Amino acid sequence: MQKFIIQKINSIPSKAKIKGQDAKHISKVLRLNKGDRIGVTDGDGKDFTAVITFISPAGIELDIIDKYDSLTESPIDITLCSGMLKDKKMDLVIKHLTQLGIQKWIPFFCERSIPTPDAKRMENRRKRWETIAGESLKQCRRSRLPRIAMPLTFEKLLNQSASYDLKIAFWEKATQRLNTLEKTSSNKKILILVGPEGGFSKNEISSAVEKGFLSYSLGPRILRAETASIASCTLIQHILGDI
Repeated sequence: MQKFIIQKINSIPSKAKIKGQDAKHISKVLRLNKGDRIGVTDGDGKDFTAVITFISPAGIELDIIDKYDSLTESPIDITLCSGMLKDKKMDLVIKHLTQLGIQKWIPFFCERSIPTPDAKRMENRRKRWETIAGESLKQCRRSRLPRIAMPLTFEKLLNQSASYDLKIAFWEKATQRLNTLEKTSSNKKILILVGPEGGFSKNEISSAVEKGFLSYSLGPRILRAETASIASCTLIQHILGDI
């Protein structure tokens, strides 16, 4: 069953509408008809069953008839922080991290990041990332949109890290391997740092360690920054019991 996002569903039963590209996709690509059922999510962890009561490329009308808990969300609360990269690379990162199931994504600027764009361009990029996350959510049938923060400085990011149970900074010069990481019941909120192209400086890693981060290696091969973000999330999920 296909899944589409309709935010703020307040009661069951209720009525809703789908417009824009999703309506065209339902009518022209999926070729669904009046009476067919589709899956709906509110983007906040709840799933619903809806019945099409009217269909056209301009808009779809629905009766939402059932509500149930999502079976596709990760049990591990991961916030992944990525050093700023060029536009298309960041698009790829949020697309795949959404599929993997992260709860929050925080881009950040550090010593080796790309130059900081102006505030208007940065807000436009964040909106684009939200759109990409929404499309990726529908593809992988998740039920919770990851929260996407405005980019922070590295210092501000470290200062906001106190509430996490497990904090990991991946660094190409680290000697500690992930096979030493143990699964414990206390690791409920996890914060992962992955640097930009060129990685973290030694001073940045020292600052992270002072804030309680553990420095780990992703192996002997140097990964591209976008690959490292995806690989680190996948490995942590596997070790801690999701994938």
